Amino acid sequence: MAIVELSQTAPTERVTEHPHVARIENVRGGVPIIRGTRVPVRLIAQMYRTGDTVEDMLQAYPHLSAAAIYDAISYYLDHVPEMEQEIIANRIENALKETNSQMDERGFIALPPTQDG
Repeated sequence: MAIVELSQTAPTERVTEHPHVARIENVRGGVPIIRGTRVPVRLIAQMYRTGDTVEDMLQAYPHLSAAAIYDAISYYLDHVPEMEQEIIANRIENALKETNSQMDERGFIALPPTQDG
């Protein structure tokens, strides 16, 4: 019986100037996330832009700390052009176009058929 050794390399975390924000390859495509979570800074930025308070964000994401949310907002404000591009790229219409998918009137997304069937 052959022993197969699997390479278990941890994803590389790129530190940012913000203690609660990191970029990790293979996690959400390397976009800025709140460290220790998979929550993209983009989501916090979108809530901030629409007038949600930190308390609102804590209700939506109770596993986050207020410090992490404030730091994500600070990251957004320090990187507005980059973050705005990410927000635009992740709008539903752009995601549908990129995946060649369609959304019906009920909000269900239909993925294109695979070559297998």
